[in-house]
Amino acid sequence: MSISDIPAESGSVPAACVAPPFDPELAALLAASGGAAGEPLTPGNLAARQAQDAADRPRPTVSELRDGGRFEVEELRVPGAAGDPDVTLVSARPAGIGGPLPLLYYLHGGGMVVGNAWSVLPLLQDIALTLELAVVSVEYRLAPQTRYPGPLEDCYAGLVWVSAHAAELGIDADRIVIGGKSAGGGLAAALALLTRDRGGPAPIGQLLLCPMLDDRNSTFSSHQMAGVDTWDRISNATCWQALLGDRYGAADLPPYAAPARATDLSGLPPAYIEVGSAETFRDEDVAYADAIWRAGGQAELHVWPGAFHGFDSFAPQAAISRDARDARSRWLRRILTGPAAGGGPAS
Repeated sequence: MSISDIPAESGSVPAACVAPPFDPELAALLAASGGAAGEPLTPGNLAARQAQDAADRPRPTVSELRDGGRFEVEELRVPGAAGDPDVTLVSARPAGIGGPLPLLYYLHGGGMVVGNAWSVLPLLQDIALTLELAVVSVEYRLAPQTRYPGPLEDCYAGLVWVSAHAAELGIDADRIVIGGKSAGGGLAAALALLTRDRGGPAPIGQLLLCPMLDDRNSTFSSHQMAGVDTWDRISNATCWQALLGDRYGAADLPPYAAPARATDLSGLPPAYIEVGSAETFRDEDVAYADAIWRAGGQAELHVWPGAFHGFDSFAPQAAISRDARDARSRWLRRILTGPAAGGGPAS
């Protein structure tokens, strides 16, 4: 299946569907920046956009991430999967705190095609200080240069290494939360499935922020927000095709490639899932929370009214963005101090 094969309409979607309104504060900030969707990613412009992202996206140095001594920061090179290159991890922890710390094992966003492990750390340091937790950010390989399962295997190899070396890293192997945003949220969901099925490290939670879960691109919201959301179905299809190559759209695609394909969501750690009401991923993320509940699991779902994709990164000081960060922080605190922190998924 190619991008051109994506139907303009779906049988379950009316020919003219009205998008929900943006939050007024977000809408005003978005209008001031020049509008919402912009030029979508396509196979034709992907290489140029990747080059632009590599040049423009911040990549703070270890010295900058140490923030005047507030954090201990280290770059680590750890073994990848058999036959794969080593994986770079960026470790940051609040300075001067003794004892093993809980860990947020974090996977950056970027549609599987852009982004880096360093740029997200400044956005996580406040919560690391507040909750006294360590953060490890993963520099997984990007598509289409590396297709599935390469990026996920990088994330798994890093998780296995971190868990095995927890003592020397000063982290508590029984209090690891995996998380990520957008593509990183999809990878975190896939990683939870993969480590469950391989009998690998058992995280106590999964923090899934507007996760990219479904390659099929056929939900109501994917049509409803076409050309409106900051990330629409054309960009989404481009990135799924970059990741999956000839397997894009395959009926037998494994759930580790696209977690929305999973038929067994039992035995997973508690999930925090958030998404905006006015974004492409809304319906697939709501459906994933529902599927976890139906499997007897735990999921806390937040659908932020009028929020578009990546709203809190775009407008971090907006009231709704502050509310979202507060809700994540409260959930993380509960997970890190609750009964499940003794190790393994909650029953």
